[in-house]
Amino acid sequence: MEEAGRALLPGPFFSTVVLAGSVLDAVGTTGHKEKYLAPVCRGEVRSTVAILEAGASWNLRDVQLSAVNSKLNGEKFFVSDAAVADFLIVVARNGVFVVDSKARGLKISPMSGMDLTRKLSVVEFNNTPADELGSNLNLPRAFDIATAALAAELVGGMQRTLDVTVEYAKTRKQFGKPIGIFQAVQHQCADMYLETESSRSAVYYAGWALEESCPDATTAVSIAKMYSSDAARTVGNRGIQIHGGMGFTWENDLHLYYRRAKASETAFGDATFHRERIASMVIDSGRVSAKSV
Repeated sequence: MEEAGRALLPGPFFSTVVLAGSVLDAVGTTGHKEKYLAPVCRGEVRSTVAILEAGASWNLRDVQLSAVNSKLNGEKFFVSDAAVADFLIVVARNGVFVVDSKARGLKISPMSGMDLTRKLSVVEFNNTPADELGSNLNLPRAFDIATAALAAELVGGMQRTLDVTVEYAKTRKQFGKPIGIFQAVQHQCADMYLETESSRSAVYYAGWALEESCPDATTAVSIAKMYSSDAARTVGNRGIQIHGGMGFTWENDLHLYYRRAKASETAFGDATFHRERIASMVIDSGRVSAKSV
């Protein structure tokens, strides 16, 4: 995922492998995994997960769409790569469902987004038949995996922005000298490096904690996403500032990385969302300790 962010990968890798794959692994039965997850692993199909509704909340408790008699009615917004998916996984209030991309009553409409390399859609369901995967109780771990992966992608984008900016500072001349020799520019680059490496450390630990099922894995994921969301914005700002007027031009790739960073900043919860999530976990933990005492 870090390399995907560095290369600004425009394909549906995240939505298919990381997001849909994690949900299928966490929620699906053995039969569902053979039917849906195995083709994903073989690279034969593309998929995505429809989560957000009109309120645009990443809190699962806010999901309102429900399935009745295995039929879906309603809308999902900001669904990435829905237009190229072979099937969609839909998070509903009463479970998780799979919908074939050619199912009746399904309408996929493009919507504008910040990131030009990751296409978003509005998905409408009108009595659309769906195959129930299972309960949404296991979704938090799947979303933690996706969140950590997205944070890793942010790290890759930050690294590329830093590399391009440092190279530019070595060659761009002002007053007959490379701007990289000026202390103000050096400080900006040093801050970019600090933000990038700190984000990388947080993301690597979150990945390890998830793999080892550590008690603090969920907290580690929120810390990684919280830090990398803020850091990616800061690194993008500084990169554009050091480039000067060149940084604002359409032909320069920096704006593409900045757009990806801004879009990913809010995906799966921005820094504020995860700070509140950490606070809630700390408070809940304190309540449990008090009861045990």
